[in-house]
Amino acid sequence: MASNQTSLQNSTSTSTPIPDIEQQTTLESEKKDFDYSTRAQWLRAAVLGANDGLVSISALMMGVGAVKQDVKAMILIGFAGLVAGACSMAIGEYVSVYSQLRNRTAQEERQEKG
Repeated sequence: MASNQTSLQNSTSTSTPIPDIEQQTTLESEKKDFDYSTRAQWLRAAVLGANDGLVSISALMMGVGAVKQDVKAMILIGFAGLVAGACSMAIGEYVSVYSQLRNRTAQEERQEKG
C-alpha cells in the first residue's frame, strides 16, 4: 500500500508544469487582438465564387446539352465557360481589393491632414 502511494506521488510530481500568469495573459490578449474580419472576407469571397461558378457552368452545360447532343462540344463549352468565369472573378476581385485599398489610403491621408 505504501509503495502505491509513493508511485502516485512520483507520477503527480512529474506532471506538466503550469504556465505562469504573465504567459497566460499574453496568450489571451493575442487571441483577443486577432482580426477575424480578414478571414471572413476571404471565406465569403471563396464561397460566393464557388457558388457562382457552379451555377453558371451547370446552366451553360444544360443549355448546350439541350440543343446539341455532342459530347466533345459539351466538354469544349464547359472548359471555355470555366476559363471565362475564372478570369471574370479574378479581375472583379482584383478591382474590388484595389479600390478598397485606394479608399483606405485616401481616408488615412485625410485623417493625417485634419
